[in-house]
Amino acid sequence: MSKSKRSRVLGDDQAQALTRNMRTSPRKLNLVAGLIRNKPAHEALALLTFSKRRIAQQVKKTLQSAIANAENNHQLDIDQLVVARVDVGKSIVMRRFHARGRGRSAKIEKFFSHLTIVVAERKMTESQSEKKAA
Repeated sequence: MSKSKRSRVLGDDQAQALTRNMRTSPRKLNLVAGLIRNKPAHEALALLTFSKRRIAQQVKKTLQSAIANAENNHQLDIDQLVVARVDVGKSIVMRRFHARGRGRSAKIEKFFSHLTIVVAERKMTESQSEKKAA
């Protein structure tokens, strides 16, 4: 696949943050990523803060970086940010071997993952702002 097909162009109302080579498997990372997809940024931060999963703190740092990029580089309103997209990708696999009985060995695979978080500014409708005020 060519590089131009893989990279997605961000809109004027979007910002992103990347974390490469996180030491967790893509399956486990995708469980945490599923918690914050399509949520408001402040709500996603709260979910990650109180999550019991180990990798949630690294995902929180990446989300905070995306919010900071939106505020400082794109001049977006952080109160109206929504987690538009969370992409989890497979990275390298470290392969190790574990000695077993009778001269045999067992394979140990240590997975790494890539994480991309895109936040977008969404205008709140009147009904949403009333819910937030209540």
